[in-house]
Amino acid sequence: MNRFPLSALVAVAVLVLSSCVTDGSGPDDPADIVFIDGKVLTADDAIPEAEAVAVRGQRILAVGSTEEILRHAGPDTRVVELGDRVVAPGFIEGHGHYIRLGESKLILDLSATETWREMVDIVADAVLQAEPGSWIEGHGWHQERWRDVPQPAVDGVPLHTSLSAVSPNNPVFLTHASGHAAFANARAMELAGIGRSTADPEGGTIVRDASGAATGLLRENADALVGSVLAEARAGRSEADRQTRFRLVVQLAGQEALSKGVTTFHDAGSDFATIEGLREMAAAGYLPVRLYVMVRFETNDAMRERLPDYRMVGFGDNHLTVRSIKRQIDGALGSHGAWMLDPYADMNTTGLAVEPPADIAETAAIALRHDFQLNTHAIGDRANREVLSIYRQTFDLASEQDPGRLRWRIEHAQHVHPDDVEQFADMGIIASMQGVHATSDAPWVFRRLGPQRAESGAYLWRTFMDAGVLVTNGTDVPVEDISPMASFYSSVVRKDRDGNDFFPGQRMTREEALKSYTINNAYAAFEESLKGSVTPGKLADLVVLDRDIMTVGDDDLLQTRVDMTLVGGEVRFERPR
Repeated sequence: MNRFPLSALVAVAVLVLSSCVTDGSGPDDPADIVFIDGKVLTADDAIPEAEAVAVRGQRILAVGSTEEILRHAGPDTRVVELGDRVVAPGFIEGHGHYIRLGESKLILDLSATETWREMVDIVADAVLQAEPGSWIEGHGWHQERWRDVPQPAVDGVPLHTSLSAVSPNNPVFLTHASGHAAFANARAMELAGIGRSTADPEGGTIVRDASGAATGLLRENADALVGSVLAEARAGRSEADRQTRFRLVVQLAGQEALSKGVTTFHDAGSDFATIEGLREMAAAGYLPVRLYVMVRFETNDAMRERLPDYRMVGFGDNHLTVRSIKRQIDGALGSHGAWMLDPYADMNTTGLAVEPPADIAETAAIALRHDFQLNTHAIGDRANREVLSIYRQTFDLASEQDPGRLRWRIEHAQHVHPDDVEQFADMGIIASMQGVHATSDAPWVFRRLGPQRAESGAYLWRTFMDAGVLVTNGTDVPVEDISPMASFYSSVVRKDRDGNDFFPGQRMTREEALKSYTINNAYAAFEESLKGSVTPGKLADLVVLDRDIMTVGDDDLLQTRVDMTLVGGEVRFERPR
């Protein structure tokens, strides 16, 4: 029997419906775009699945069957046949660094380097194209990814000698993938005044060889010694150049986010000057994605005085919200900077407290007074315990009856003593985690912690969820690629890059992983009534994926591609088919 193709049937249906508009029996205000004959992953328990969705203006008009949704189509409605594709809520990046993402597109990308020599060669090539004296910046190297480490080396990283040899007249500053360490050449250290007698800054370490000479590796707050000199060099640009670069960085970050299906980005975080720049762009309608920005890099005195001036909720047509503060109590596991209860298994240190707990406690009181959410970076088990203590003391002093309504967060919560999990639940603290970190760290986490601590406290997604703790998801971009599918895969599969299981008992289900990237992140930003699910009335922030991530095989998940990304009903990314 002959059958009409679906496209023909759709055309006939739209023709019939459009003819009905004239006699009053069709839609008075038809949809702008409808997605039909596929699968809609709603992340809404009331309507967990559908096969079609209609969008009018900036909002979701209807969700249901193809037949139901086609009733909303008019002569000018764009009809998208899904087939094997799925529609899902636009992904919400739960913890990333928006400006750094954009800037990473303008400096050397070292994330794929597998040897020290390869990194040096990339810098050497950059020197050939650079003006003498100009800064050379890079990002993304990680010593644990190298196949070998040239000797002599300290803390698993070579001396600066070979790097300095290829860049004698150009200061070089290469940020570690974690963002918690950096490597500088001789010229950069000279400009920063780093010598044998230079003291370690509070919360940081200038790594030295046996003779006392700086190796070039700057751990945690020590990288600010060079970073401040670099910032002075940038400040020497004209105001016009700075503004042009800032707008370019914002657009580059947005393009990358949209290409991966990210419609909202939790930025962790930005100072007042950066927020002012974002506010100007939001007012002009130039922000490519929605931003939830955490105030960062400001003193307690500055926040006490100026926080009210920067509080924004839904500014710029729901493109900019500022109602949270970011603090950081420790460093990263990869740089031995995470603050641990017991020494590392591979180094005689318990890590670093990079910001004084007493200062963070003062910030907590300021946040409570101004009704700002507080989100504190804590990776080590000691760090998490200290932050939980600060939060509890703050709530107790304020006689807060329902601290859960404040939705305060701990960012990363990577290594938590099992005795402390219940504290998260008791206080309603959100575990703002990044799935991809677990499988990226897996090859070396045992060396850092030893097998017992790794099993009992590392990346406790299932343990948290079973205790009633809300777990959110993200990538910490540019520490990792912004791709939500990388964290989705890690969350549901829990295998490292070599295919080894990494405590599979902590896996999420696929539905849980989807919610961790959508409605959970919306809740963590007080925006669950506005976004995070495919629900009629919510903003039409949607992503179209080229396959059904609920049913394809595990290996296919990482091959998933974004076909379309919509923000407020506007198609802002579309992959050529």
